[in-house]
Amino acid sequence: MDIWTAEKIILLGFLLKGVCCRDFSISLPQNIQALNGSCVIIKCRFEIQEQYDRDLTERAAKGLWFKDGDKMNDHLVFHSTDPKPNHFNGKITGNLHEKNCTTIFYNVSSEHTGRYYFRIESGGLKYFYTVNTSIINVLDSPPRPTVQLYVEQKEVQDQEEVLEGSSVSLRCSAETLCSSPPPTLTWSSTPRIPLSESSRLEELISDLNFTATHRQHRVTFTCTITYQLQDENKTAEHSITLHVQYAPKISPSSSCNRTDVTVCFFEADGNPSPELEWHLSGRPVTNSSNTFISEERLSSTGLRSSITLHQSLTHTSTLKCGSRNTHGTASQWFQLHLSGLQFADYQQATVSLLIILTLILVLFALTVGLALYKIRQLSSKLKAQNEAAGTYASLQLSAPPSEYETLNIKRSDTQ
Repeated sequence: MDIWTAEKIILLGFLLKGVCCRDFSISLPQNIQALNGSCVIIKCRFEIQEQYDRDLTERAAKGLWFKDGDKMNDHLVFHSTDPKPNHFNGKITGNLHEKNCTTIFYNVSSEHTGRYYFRIESGGLKYFYTVNTSIINVLDSPPRPTVQLYVEQKEVQDQEEVLEGSSVSLRCSAETLCSSPPPTLTWSSTPRIPLSESSRLEELISDLNFTATHRQHRVTFTCTITYQLQDENKTAEHSITLHVQYAPKISPSSSCNRTDVTVCFFEADGNPSPELEWHLSGRPVTNSSNTFISEERLSSTGLRSSITLHQSLTHTSTLKCGSRNTHGTASQWFQLHLSGLQFADYQQATVSLLIILTLILVLFALTVGLALYKIRQLSSKLKAQNEAAGTYASLQLSAPPSEYETLNIKRSDTQ
């Protein structure tokens, strides 16, 4: 036998020893968070030496939990078959016979905070697992959820700009603590807008999907996790503010006023904030003796500009104000010489004339309708009177001769 064969045999022997000879061990989470007033679950599995397999039976097995120490009398807080008044309220949900020691404690309070040790007892089997332990930390408020921003299915940072028209998804996920009923996730926004969400409660994930528009710029979306406890609800939330980039949008309030001079106003909103420029007869306008341009910032994305024109310039047919940023342009035209009226005045006069014409047509229709109604009534009345007169005449013509006349006729025939 060469040296290489000997080494292989020795290595195989060590491997077989590791497979065939089990030792005491336990699997526990190192740290567990629990919500004050709720419950806590310790997921637990253990292993024993082979020689104790016969001792571990379903009827004899007992699970014990110790807190902050391994002294039997001072630190015992739970006994699966012999609970005491000073013990924690709970139960072992796993099957000890199958080496599952998963345990749940109810009505958790600050007293549950600490390090936990497990002990198994079953016939001749009595073993304390002190190497691996679990630390329970009791919280007064739940951990806040996490919100992630996805644009076109790619994750981005919350402060990055989103282009209008992009497909946006906000994903809210939360660590679930033991609770009955289980916690829920809800979405809200400031300012408030309609929201459509989809949830996967088994993973406690909620997705908010929409197409970005300029109305959602600087809107704050908030995801809230809620735990319904016996005495109160406990919540935690996480917010994200959306930043949307979009081409300039013209405000409907853009218009002109005419007094001694003509003043036109133009408002536009865009992100980045747009640049504004006036054009008279197709040429850019700057401040002069006949024109005056002012500009006012309405917000981080909105601008308002006004132009004052001397009357000598109002014969010009067109005035235009344009706005532009990196995502597009928008412009509006103003009419200045419609029969001496400004376009807005012309619109107002046209609307007034239409209202007057409409009223006249309505009055005419009512008058014609009333006249037709009266004519029909008079015709029906005359027809009724004629029918009554005809009936009376018919009755007179068909009346039988009186008895006196009949007697006279008979007497005449006798003579």
